[in-house]
Amino acid sequence: MIDEAQFRRESDRAFHHLKQSLIEAEEDGGFEAEDNNGVLNVLFEDGSTKFVFTPQTPVRQIWISARTSSFKLEWSEEAAAFVLAKTGETLKALTQRLLREQTGDDAIVLT
Repeated sequence: MIDEAQFRRESDRAFHHLKQSLIEAEEDGGFEAEDNNGVLNVLFEDGSTKFVFTPQTPVRQIWISARTSSFKLEWSEEAAAFVLAKTGETLKALTQRLLREQTGDDAIVLT
């Protein structure tokens, strides 16, 4: 497990990059990204759905609440990214998949 300082650095960096990618994709994607005191929210135009991304420092994980499920990503030294162990997806790849599933739009790409 990484130490707290490294977790904070890496999670801050991951959230920054994810937010930038979401902002670039949101115009045509039917959603909007908002940062609220370290919690990243993705709000959808229909108003009934929201994805919540939260860093969980005590357990050194990033948690995502989306599509009636929760996803817990851990830091991978090998990938140099937060990864969902079950699928091997990075934070950005998982987010892109969830957005596509939610909107039905396979053209959403997070760069």
